[in-house]
Amino acid sequence: MMLREPSMQVRENAAEQLETRQSDWAYSKPIVALDILWNLAFVGVALGVVASSSNERPEVPLRLWIVVYALQCLFHVACVVAEYKRRRGEVEHVGLGGAGAWVAGDLNAYLSPASGSGSDGGESDDYANDQSRDDEETSMSKHFESANTMFSFIWWIIGFYWVTAGGQDLIRDSPQLYWLCISFLAFDVVFVVICVAIACLIGIAICCCLPCIIAILYAVADQEGATQEEINQLPRYKFRSLDDCDKANEETQPSSGGIMTECDSSTSIECALSQEDAECCICLSAYEDGSELRELPCRHHFHCGCIDKWLYINAICPLCKFNILKSQNQSGTEVV
Repeated sequence: MMLREPSMQVRENAAEQLETRQSDWAYSKPIVALDILWNLAFVGVALGVVASSSNERPEVPLRLWIVVYALQCLFHVACVVAEYKRRRGEVEHVGLGGAGAWVAGDLNAYLSPASGSGSDGGESDDYANDQSRDDEETSMSKHFESANTMFSFIWWIIGFYWVTAGGQDLIRDSPQLYWLCISFLAFDVVFVVICVAIACLIGIAICCCLPCIIAILYAVADQEGATQEEINQLPRYKFRSLDDCDKANEETQPSSGGIMTECDSSTSIECALSQEDAECCICLSAYEDGSELRELPCRHHFHCGCIDKWLYINAICPLCKFNILKSQNQSGTEVV
């Protein structure tokens, strides 16, 4: 399926937001507690088997492999705890920031400049600088964890080689050490396969069924973006496709795909859409006659049903990352 550039940009931004949320969930208190208990269980089993198999003398250093594997688990636990404390410190810092603090979901809101009439170069530069500072403050624990993951992959290959090189002699001479190594090696393979399968499913869903991802996040996530009142402040339009009479008079708009007419407006503001723009970049469906659209301050428009759920989760434009809450706050200040 070939996607147009705006639709692809929406999916890239959605993938970034999903990755951010996945990272937040991965470092939530229940997941961190489960991760720590799971790895400590591995360490306990490894130490128990090493102690109980003191009389076993394998031809390959399986005991060394198990000990290093246990040390990797402990190092992983230390990295997870350090990253969890760092994230908790950031949350507390943002919570104490008062009115000037960003709302949840805005950390990546301006990775790229917002297009359209709702943004300016100064704001883009400010948020680009904020992102640069955030990149410089990346936790060292993440770098250590990445190094530990790379070393774990290399150590897995070494363990697999030693187990296969020992052959049947290991099963006869060192059964406890052998089967523990087999269990650890098999667990790592299953874990990687599950992670890859989930990543593939999420990638396919983002490309082919992004509204499903948004609907799931809308159902399970707390309100972290705009409230329903703030969403309702955005203009709503009714799409009208061109009839035969309109098509006969297309000299002024030869490539027009339809007309957007603002709802709840006494002036009946109309806007012509080109054939390419008469499509929702979220669900990839062309606007049909009578479809209700929502236009954001950055002039990007989507189906109401698609964009309202997205804004409830994250109050930024899924196409250009323009922050609608900041725009509304600025408008309110100017009115005052």
